[in-house]
Amino acid sequence: MPSQGSSILRDTISVILAGGQGERLHPLTAVRSKPAVPFGGKYRIIDFALSNCLNSGFRRVYVLTQYKSDSLNMHLYEAWSIFNPELGEFIYSVPPQRKLNNEWYLGTANAIHQNLNLLSDKKAKWVLILGGDHIYKMDYLKFIDNHIEKSADLSIASIEVPKYEANRFGIVGVDENYNVTSFIEKPSNPPVIPDKPEFSFVNMGIYVFNANILREVLYEMESKKVRNHDFGQQVIPYMIEAGLKVIAYKFLDENKKSQPYWKDIGTLDSYYAANMDLISVIPEFNLYDPDWPLRTHQFQFPPAKTVSHEGERVGRTLNSLVCDGTIVSGGLVERSLLGPNVKVNSYSYITDSIIMNNVVIGRHARIRRAIIDKNVVIPEGCEIGFDPEKDKKRFTVTDSGIVVIAKNQVVSEVK
Repeated sequence: MPSQGSSILRDTISVILAGGQGERLHPLTAVRSKPAVPFGGKYRIIDFALSNCLNSGFRRVYVLTQYKSDSLNMHLYEAWSIFNPELGEFIYSVPPQRKLNNEWYLGTANAIHQNLNLLSDKKAKWVLILGGDHIYKMDYLKFIDNHIEKSADLSIASIEVPKYEANRFGIVGVDENYNVTSFIEKPSNPPVIPDKPEFSFVNMGIYVFNANILREVLYEMESKKVRNHDFGQQVIPYMIEAGLKVIAYKFLDENKKSQPYWKDIGTLDSYYAANMDLISVIPEFNLYDPDWPLRTHQFQFPPAKTVSHEGERVGRTLNSLVCDGTIVSGGLVERSLLGPNVKVNSYSYITDSIIMNNVVIGRHARIRRAIIDKNVVIPEGCEIGFDPEKDKKRFTVTDSGIVVIAKNQVVSEVK
């Protein structure tokens, strides 16, 4: 197997689709694409797909960008300039260049179609296509091993969900051998897994194609003037109808928990919940597994620090994640995530909140159930998360009452 595995690694190109706009995460996506949104204190959402590539041994990666990609491009340069082109390794950011016509990327498949030259230039046998906006752990080498063993043209990574929840997703219908028989978006009566009739297979947006088949199908659909912008809606159904071998691959989770973990952080409330899970006693997602390291940019900041003074000015952090460079001086932080270089001043109180890089919390400020993006200064005595009507006049407030303050937003003094 070692020789087979090394051959697969040499002959596979990984493509991460990272142009997602993430409208429902606004204002966190006001200045960045969804894959560049911070997560878990020190990471970006795209770090999880990239870490999966690294841990699986795949070191030839294209990241296709589009929407507000400045932040993402800088992060790729700062955190992921680790591959050696002299050894055939690379990670390249590829913006839309209107290679086929005068249009930008029109969908997942169209983004690949516009960059087929990158795949033919490298003579890849297999193309691994990933989304850049999901949080999970997966060994892609096992995925491609199964694809080759089953002699498939396309394999779709699929995760089991209870049938009663499946109408919210794109569902992969399969026969008893996991050959894909249908692909339906948000069906009212989802097809079930034959050997687990209470469950349906959800498309995870993770694919492995035979490279020659991928090229032939996209060119054929183009020549027939068949719409080929999206894999789920158009390309996969076309391949099934054409009789190509499309199979489902049951997701094997490397997170080492009783339940598989795969999150599409689609809304501010789900983003908040996924972050807050990380500070629980036994979180669903394990950041601390040395066998599956999660890589990101490491700021050159000193260690986090708490500072206590005479009297009531005691710096404390309880049940919280605290990143490098952060100083909690005479304030109390409970059940919160503090990003790098945060300053929490005396007599302030923070609970159940996500505070990102370079935020300054003024004295006597009180913050509850909030997401505060980078570079925000909270004035002395300011209260956030205690008066919903007052918060709605100045900030974004979600349906569940989470207050969201945008990056670089100026917060006015308390009057």
